[in-house]
Amino acid sequence: MGMRTAIVGASGYAGGELLRLLAGHPTLEISSVVAAGNAGRRLGELHPQLGTLADLPLLAADAPELREAEVVFLAVPHGASAGIVESLSPDALVVDLGADFRLQHPADWSRWYGGEHAGTWPYGLPELSGQRERLVSARRIANPGCYATAVALGLAPLLAAGVVAPLDIVVVAGSGTTGAGRNPTVNLLGSEVMGDLTSYKTGGTHQHLAEIRQTLGAAAGSPVSMSFTPMLVPMPRGILATCTARVIDGVDQAMLRAAFDGYAGEPFVTLLPEGQQPRTAATTGSNSAHLNVVHDADAGRAVVVVAIDNLGKGAAGQAIQNANLALGLDETAGLPVNGVGQ
Repeated sequence: MGMRTAIVGASGYAGGELLRLLAGHPTLEISSVVAAGNAGRRLGELHPQLGTLADLPLLAADAPELREAEVVFLAVPHGASAGIVESLSPDALVVDLGADFRLQHPADWSRWYGGEHAGTWPYGLPELSGQRERLVSARRIANPGCYATAVALGLAPLLAAGVVAPLDIVVVAGSGTTGAGRNPTVNLLGSEVMGDLTSYKTGGTHQHLAEIRQTLGAAAGSPVSMSFTPMLVPMPRGILATCTARVIDGVDQAMLRAAFDGYAGEPFVTLLPEGQQPRTAATTGSNSAHLNVVHDADAGRAVVVVAIDNLGKGAAGQAIQNANLALGLDETAGLPVNGVGQ
């Protein structure tokens, strides 16, 4: 029998992706599925794609089965996780896909989310320098945000290597509509999104900015300044982040690529050959990130393009990767490396 695993927030897109991936996991066994607003219904009513799990009952948030879970994934709205954690077994491994425990400074939480800061857990982006060691045997893990994952994978190695400046970073990133969650809103209707491309939360107002600055600042060893423009792209899932930073004098293309040598051997991060550009379709359905870097000599900037699946490496897949590490399992267990493509 596998480890009893609970998913809280199963009605959303990230919750559904967690269930899809866990259905094929060799060790983690789905034991309880919580969707408070849909308690009493069958899982198949909300996620018809999960045929083998269709008859699982959706439980209320106070279901006693949660206390019995050995592994718990929280895929609930920001601000809701802290209250749920109090009711869980202290011995359980908890991976929070929300923002509640990502930020180190209470002032950042107050500014971007409001209310009381719940604390800080180990940050679950294993490919960053030193992070994997912090996750082994951890009992509480903060899963990164989707935009933050893409930007950190692209820029952190360059900042750590000292080949780009930490000031004047510019990021423009497009996300599929699942990144906005499953609650129905007019601007996410198919007739509104298809055939359209729009930016949103511009001018430094996106909540992931604090997390991105925190992560990049740690890599650089100093504060960073950046402009971040997110865009809503007419596709269901995926993120393509174009990240640029000023190159330090004397740095060339070879030195920029060499900064990513630390990704050699990483199962889920691929530096593509020169001239090959990342594509969201290549990472769809996977836990992989594809990236490439180019030296724009005329502008004096490094241009890094990163593609991930916002529900995979940007959410559910990364959460399972973190759980695998914390439990001493094969880091790739239950996780696809290859994307679906087109």
